[in-house]
Amino acid sequence: MLRRIFLAASCLVVCVYASAQKTANDPAKEKWFMDLGLGMFIHWSVDVQVGAVISHSMAGASDQYLERFTTELPKTFNPRKFNPDDWAVLAKLAGMKYVVFTAKHHAGFCMWDTKTTPFNIMNTPFKKDATRAIFDAFRKQGIAIGVYFSPEDFYYLYKHKVPIGRMQLPQHFPEKNPGLMAYDKSQLKELLTNYGKIDFIFFDGPAEGLKEYAWELQPDIVVTRGQMNTPEQELPDSVMPGPWEACFTMGTDWQYKPTNDPQKSGTEMINMLIETRAKGGNLLLNVGPKPDGEIQIEQEALLRELALWNLANEESVHGVRPWHIAREGNVWFTRGKDSSTVYAFVPGGKEWKYGERKELVLRTLEGTPQTKVSILGYASELVEYKEGFDAGIYSQSTPVGLLISAVNGQRFYTDRKWPNPVVIRIENVKYRPLINSYKQSTLDGAK
Repeated sequence: MLRRIFLAASCLVVCVYASAQKTANDPAKEKWFMDLGLGMFIHWSVDVQVGAVISHSMAGASDQYLERFTTELPKTFNPRKFNPDDWAVLAKLAGMKYVVFTAKHHAGFCMWDTKTTPFNIMNTPFKKDATRAIFDAFRKQGIAIGVYFSPEDFYYLYKHKVPIGRMQLPQHFPEKNPGLMAYDKSQLKELLTNYGKIDFIFFDGPAEGLKEYAWELQPDIVVTRGQMNTPEQELPDSVMPGPWEACFTMGTDWQYKPTNDPQKSGTEMINMLIETRAKGGNLLLNVGPKPDGEIQIEQEALLRELALWNLANEESVHGVRPWHIAREGNVWFTRGKDSSTVYAFVPGGKEWKYGERKELVLRTLEGTPQTKVSILGYASELVEYKEGFDAGIYSQSTPVGLLISAVNGQRFYTDRKWPNPVVIRIENVKYRPLINSYKQSTLDGAK
């Protein structure tokens, strides 16, 4: 009888726990995530030394290759120029509000001081906990902290003589591999108990059983991949209900690729950010630090171009939501989250040169008596070196839309050839849907 009572009580405890187990992100935290808009993704692991695709060269590799990968590469990993404070300051200048670091990629190499495996950064000549240093540096800049974690683990599979691949065998799934699940959970426990508050976690692989464990350890944590849409290297065709996050490289690879890796232009990156925000998502923009610990100069330069644009235009991409439509022609829109303010992103460069006046009609915007139009970062009063020049901004609500006349007058480059979009802030404006009110004649020949 006592045994039955004990079993019933145990069942009740288990059932109550199961029903209380968290299975979704906190909606308020997701809205906060949507406000951030832009994050820095960092792909960096032991195989950066040879310029390989991060981790994936282990998939399908020979035993000889795997032996060399797992034993030789850790012996030479020593990023002596590693200075995460520089990374964090650059991220802040560029307008990045959160960071996601590859604490463990698919290879299974741990970039923190772990007790779970010898395959970790402490067993290298570097002998420093890079994860802790990165988190400390970014926190100092007020940047939210995110962990990238691969549930799959090629080192674990190699040591347990399981053929290495991605989600091709039952043993690749922690949910179907109790040993791998326990291994992953022990690593998550270290990351989510020893490194302070973690704001986000990005599960690159099967997250079942692990995301629930993450919520158990840190209930406020936001699970991105594994819980929401996180498209890679592409954007949706139209506005997509949030939250969602687009992940993009600056070149052709995630980790540092020393050769054959053309980078995007700064204008392409800025336009990518604008389009992502206009469609309701966050942009997670990747950097791949070099083996010595420095961000490669090409990517640093692009981030500084983004930083200059952000200096003038930050409010148009942070704390915003999609407008009724994503764009009108080549002009993209966002709106203030809790206001009737619209931001119109107008192509610059050759399409709107420095010192030139431009007239545009935004057919889907309707002005009101309280409508106010301005250019972010520019006072619309003077253009450098021009006397008696009218740089004022004018607007008028017309039957065909809101007419705006403005001058692109802020000088960012010595040669006055700043190629990036100008942002027009339009306050107290209404949406004007395009409706065909005419009736087409049905007479022969009328069509």
